[in-house]
Order: sequence, then structure tokens, then C-alpha cells
Amino acid sequence: MKNIYIKLSLSLLILFFSCSEEKISGEDFGTVNGRVVSAVTFEPLENVKVFSNPSSSIVFTDSDGRFSIPKIKVGQYSFEAQKDNYLAKFESGTVNINSITDLVFELKLATTNNKPPTTPALVTPADNAVNQNLELNLSWTDTDPENDALTYEITLRNDANTDVVVYSNVAQPSYTLKNLTYNTKYYWQVSASDGINPVVLSAVHTFTTLTFPNARFLFVKNINDNNVIYSGNDSGDQLQITNSATNSWRPRKNTQSKKIAFIRSSGSQNHIYTMNPDGSGVFKVTNAVPIAGFNSEFVNFSWNASGSQIIYPYFDKLYRINKDGSGLTKMYQTPDGRFISECDWSTDGAKIALKINNASGYNAEIRVINTSGTVINQVLSGIDGALGGLNFSVTGQKLIFTRDISGYENANYRQLDTRIYEYVFSTGITTDIGLDKPTGTLDLDVRYSPSESEYIFVNTSNDGLSTKNIVKQVPSTNSTVAARTILFSNASMPDWE
Repeated sequence: MKNIYIKLSLSLLILFFSCSEEKISGEDFGTVNGRVVSAVTFEPLENVKVFSNPSSSIVFTDSDGRFSIPKIKVGQYSFEAQKDNYLAKFESGTVNINSITDLVFELKLATTNNKPPTTPALVTPADNAVNQNLELNLSWTDTDPENDALTYEITLRNDANTDVVVYSNVAQPSYTLKNLTYNTKYYWQVSASDGINPVVLSAVHTFTTLTFPNARFLFVKNINDNNVIYSGNDSGDQLQITNSATNSWRPRKNTQSKKIAFIRSSGSQNHIYTMNPDGSGVFKVTNAVPIAGFNSEFVNFSWNASGSQIIYPYFDKLYRINKDGSGLTKMYQTPDGRFISECDWSTDGAKIALKINNASGYNAEIRVINTSGTVINQVLSGIDGALGGLNFSVTGQKLIFTRDISGYENANYRQLDTRIYEYVFSTGITTDIGLDKPTGTLDLDVRYSPSESEYIFVNTSNDGLSTKNIVKQVPSTNSTVAARTILFSNASMPDWE
């Protein structure tokens, strides 16, 4: 009996262990590993929520875009990856017993299927429009397939300089430009953005503004240590006509040839150039012999009346040259080696006034020669201090100039009390016609007006540092002192034609 009991116990024990090793149906497990990346750049996406249907654990991707769902029951699943601003992505997968299932999700931005706006169509002004106002409305048309709100950006360039002006965050398909410059060609382009897609660029259109009105004045301003030539009118309007990147000065206009001659730095030399009144058509006149004197700021040249020839100094010599650069001829040379700094050619072509000085600008005199180089008149000589600003009247019977009556001389060519004088050839009398000059200032670079009823000149402090102003007035007399009118501030080297 005892043996039977033992055998029965052993049988029951074997049956128990045998039953405990059998697995319950549906309780087999596997592992799902995966990675979530951008569908465009394939860069990993962090903190993406990943879960399944049927439901299992919810996990999030790490900094490398990876995730793992361990101990997930075997079977067919639909896995979903979700992240803000991205479209949800589904991937199916089969989980096998004791196996690893790999998944890869490529998420697209929620705006991926958004279409860009159409190309902006520029409407006004018409392409290549001319004579446009200095305040000008730009307009264009544009649409968006999804009716997204659009913003615009306008890029504006011009042919006068390298400036690029950008007007951003424009909400409507139009914009009013202000403070444009005269006689300038502008290039404009519009970009449209829906905030989702890359910006869409329009074509580039051009327009040209109005021609500068009554531009009878020329003058020079200093910009970034370069002399830059401007034209101006009686209203004080100004138009830059030479590039700020070049050093150009001493403009002289000839109305017959409709050209402006000027001096420009060319390497280590200074040469005479011509250009159209708007600054176009620049032509180098001098080549073999440059223009030179004791100081480039005080050297000057002159047209003949017809605008066919120019005279200019080269140290102790005076040359004549045709406006096309041909016919270079030496007209005069000082007998004592002193320099010719300034010259002016009378309207009738018979007389040439010369300012002659030593290498320091002093020991100066004004003499008049004919076209054969013969001295026919000695206007001024044997004085101390600076002279300058020679200009014949229309008839050639008078000559206007400036003189520093202080007689001061120093190495920097500083002037202390420079005034305007007029010499009358018929009488040989020189008269001070700048009687109202403010104390402590200088009157420089004087020119007759075209009618000779007024004159134009530069007034500045004698400290050599203060602002220069271009002033016009009626000549003063001993009994009448005329008012001075400032035409242009921070300007010098005037011309009035």
C-alpha cells in the first residue's frame, strides 16, 4: 500500500510540472524598435509620440529619433507617430514571438502639401516707364491657391550707385515710394511669401524719374573723403551726378556743347573729363599731359565759348586741347618757372586770364595773355597772400577774382580775410565788391551769374574746418550792401551757367 501511495504522489508531481510549462494562448511577446525622421531632410525627430492599435505602450523618441516598445504581444498592429506641426504617419507591423520588428517613420510638415503663391505680376508703373514722379505708387497682382495671407518685400536699386533699398512686411499689393531722385533709372522687384513656402520672386521692371528741372548750378560735396559733383536749381534741389566711389571736382558746364568738364583722379595723376549733364557719357579728354599745379584743390581750367576746346595748366605751362582729346598744343610757359594755377578764357576768345604763383601758392599775380601767348595786361602783381577765382564777364571788359587782403602766408595755404574784387579793363581800377563779408570768413571761387546781375561764390570760416556754403548776391557798392542768399550748404566749387 505504501508503494502504491508513493507512485501516485510521483505521478501527480510530474503532471503538475508538466502543466506549469505550457503557455497560455495569446501571451507570446516580441519587441518593436524604430526611428522617426524628417521626410525632407531625414534628420532625426525628438519627442515624437509613438503608439499602436491595438493598444500597447506609449513611447517617445529620443534625441536620435529612436524608440522601443518592449514586450508587446505577438500579432498584427498599426503603429502611429505624432508630433506637433507634422502630419501623423501610420506604419503596419507584425510582432513575432521573441523577435524584433523594425519600423521607420518619415514625417512631413503639416504644411507640406500647401501650394506657394503665384508669381507677382508687376502692374504700375509699366516696365521701362519714363518721366516718373519722385513720389511714385508701385502696384502688382498676386493670388494664393489656399488663400493664405501674403506679405510682400520690395527690392529697389538704381543706376546711380550701389545702394539697395528693401521695403519689408508690405501687406497690400501696392506701395508708394518717396524721395526718389531726378533723372535716375530704378530697378524694382517684388517677392511674395505665404509664411509656409519659399518666397516667390517677380520679374524685374525698370522706370526712370523726371529730368532734373532748371539745373543751372554745379557744385561739389565731400562724401566719404571723395569729391562728388552735384547739379542744383534755384529751389535748392540737388542731384548727384558723379559716383561717390570716384574723386571728381571742379565742374565747368558749356551750354553750347551741352557738356560738363571736370577733374578726376586717375591713378597718381589728375585728368580732365567730360560728361553729359546727367552724369552719363563720361569721356577722358587729357592723356599725355595731365592737369597739375601747386595744389589740386586750387587748380582750374576753362572752356572756349563754343565748347570745342579746353585750356588747362600743367605746372608752368598752359595747354589747349580739343574736347575729343586731339590737338594738344602748348600755348604759354612762364619765363621764371612759376606755376599756372588758374585760367579763364573770354567769351570772344581773344583773352586768357592766368593766375600765376610759386610752388607754395604765393608770390601770386594775375596776368592776361592773348591766344599767341603774349602778355597784354597785368591785372595784379607784387602782393602777399592768396589769389584765386578768375572769371571774365560776358563782354570780357571785367574780371572778377578773390584776394586775401591780410597778406598772410603759411605752409598750409591758410587764408584769413579773402574778399571779392572786380577789375575793369577800360579804367584799370580794381574795386572791392564784397563789402558785407562776415568777419572771420572767406569768400572763394567767385563766378558771375549768366546775366552778370549777380555772382556766386563760397563763404566759409577762415579756420579751414567749418562748413562751406555756396552763396549768391548782387554786387555790393560803397553805398549799398546787398543781402546774401545761401543756395547750397556743405558745398564748394560752384558753377552757374
